[in-house]
Amino acid sequence: MNPKPASHAYSSQFWFLCISAVLFFASFNMLIPELPDFLSNLGGADYKGFIISLFTLTAMLSRPFSGKLTDRWGRKPVMLVGSVVCLICSFLYPVLTSVAGFLLLRLVHGFSTGFSPTGVAAYITDTIPSNKRGEAMGWIGTAGAVGMAGGPAIGGAVANNFGISVMFYVSSLFAFLSIVIMMQVRETLKEKKKVALDVLKVSRKDIFEPSVFAPALVMLLTAYSYGTAFTLLPDFGSAMGIKNKGLLFTFLTVSSLIIRLVAGKASDRYGRVAVLKLSIPLMLIAMLTFGLANNATLLIIGAILYGLAQGSTSPTLLAWATDLCDEEHRGRGIASFYIFMEMGIGLGALVSSFIYGNDTRHFFITFSVCAALCGVALLFLGMRKKRTYAN
Repeated sequence: MNPKPASHAYSSQFWFLCISAVLFFASFNMLIPELPDFLSNLGGADYKGFIISLFTLTAMLSRPFSGKLTDRWGRKPVMLVGSVVCLICSFLYPVLTSVAGFLLLRLVHGFSTGFSPTGVAAYITDTIPSNKRGEAMGWIGTAGAVGMAGGPAIGGAVANNFGISVMFYVSSLFAFLSIVIMMQVRETLKEKKKVALDVLKVSRKDIFEPSVFAPALVMLLTAYSYGTAFTLLPDFGSAMGIKNKGLLFTFLTVSSLIIRLVAGKASDRYGRVAVLKLSIPLMLIAMLTFGLANNATLLIIGAILYGLAQGSTSPTLLAWATDLCDEEHRGRGIASFYIFMEMGIGLGALVSSFIYGNDTRHFFITFSVCAALCGVALLFLGMRKKRTYAN
């Protein structure tokens, strides 16, 4: 596919995609701050680590299939699957009111992010020229960050004023609106292939595309911090006297939103790795700030620093991965990248929850592990030969 001129990079279709992304990310992120207490009230306080890890497990396992379907079925259907899953799962949380039912829903809910982001990234790569791709990933990342920032605040307000069941129904409504907007987007896959049962057969090449190894490995190491932060910040905030559990997520995602466009443009101009060599040390500092926090102010500073770091790192790594994908296996390459991301998030959620053990005295060691992995990612980038920094 010949890249479009930069002047025509952003069509109305792209902006529909961004609006749909806002609603999609708001739908499932508005639940996160309230889920630890919801699970505790069901009698599952010891399973908090599974809130994020089960979600990311199915997201990871579904990637080989979503990658295949993106290359065969089309970008748009794969994107729609994610919002449909969000709509159904959010509606069922108030119905399946047992620990087992809750964990089952978290498992199924993960299919949403296993599908939609794969289709979105392939769609952007189809339609955006390479010299604007980092900026485009910044825009779609900004849309997601708006949803991630607004979702927890909306969810917390609805839960506090109308009850947690209503919050789940509002989440379903946001997913439904995401579907309505997505229906306005035109398919970009030119040659669709028949979807047969062989799509369920997964080989090693479907799980991992070697061309994206470098950005995928860096994503694995840095995504561990994401899983840790999103699992423990509600408890950490409560320990520091922050009553609105969504407040920390709002600070985090707003700072992420602010930096995304700047980082995306910078990666187009100066290179992906050049930006990563600045953003990953900032992530390391943010993790140490979390670990050393002994008051609400320091915790908020840590959230802001992490938002800036994550908002720079994530779209830059995704742009780098799409740079390395060939057109025929674009869906597979992007899916491989996301598998590493979800592996990192899931491990971060599960391992950090185990280290934390519901004991606030363990916060420092928990976040120190995150900082150490960021250091490994930075060391890996420093050891890579310059020729592998291709944009």
